[in-house]
Amino acid sequence: MERDEEIESGKVKALSHSPSLHTELEEVRDYYESQSIGLGRDFVDEFERQVLRIAAMPERWMVVRGDLRRSLMKRFPYVIFFRILEGDAIRVTVVKHVKRHPSFGMRRK
Repeated sequence: MERDEEIESGKVKALSHSPSLHTELEEVRDYYESQSIGLGRDFVDEFERQVLRIAAMPERWMVVRGDLRRSLMKRFPYVIFFRILEGDAIRVTVVKHVKRHPSFGMRRK
């Protein structure tokens, strides 16, 4: 597994997520697993690596609206939305396919 320098340095912020995120991840994982054995695990692994990148340097990602930022996953056509909270904590709010309706999940806190 490749690791970014900022992740290895241990400069990762505190993480939390919206209650719906776990269900969404399971649905995507199950879909990819049904397409090819092991692909669902690959998706989850990449998601976790991307969230660690976000937590290590949250300001590097594009602001979408207000305090909402986004980060595109590398291998899969999914985008991760998150907010930087007080105390530099990170809250991941949505993971969605890039072709999903643009407003899906945008109001989540």
